Amino acid sequence: MAENDTKPTLPKKSGPYISSVTSHGMNLVIRKVDFANNIQLSLTLAALSVGLWWTFDRSRSGFGLGVGIAFLATLVSQLLVYNGVYQYTSPDFLYVRSWLPCIFFAGGITMGNIGRQLAMYECKVIAEKSHED
Repeated sequence: MAENDTKPTLPKKSGPYISSVTSHGMNLVIRKVDFANNIQLSLTLAALSVGLWWTFDRSRSGFGLGVGIAFLATLVSQLLVYNGVYQYTSPDFLYVRSWLPCIFFAGGITMGNIGRQLAMYECKVIAEKSHED
């Protein structure tokens, strides 16, 4: 048999079947949405962020955590840009992008919920251990 007669080997799929289905579904879902300007993008992200809070949290402490994280992270980002550590190609609000606080708010809500769930799980495990003793 000649060298050219061998079939090329295909790389093995890494990960379970669900990952190939998910990546194909994500390619269909992701579409480019054109916004007229950055203010429209920022307002849309702000509404989605508050919607995220309303859907998954609805607590005053969660909202406060999101606002606090958004404020502090945006302040740190603004200070880093002001001091020249990094820069944006086109800042539209002082020295930072206007959509950045919305992303930090959503991240604060998400991480707060994850932390709350982990704390509840830990309390449950501790309570179960104390009942066994």
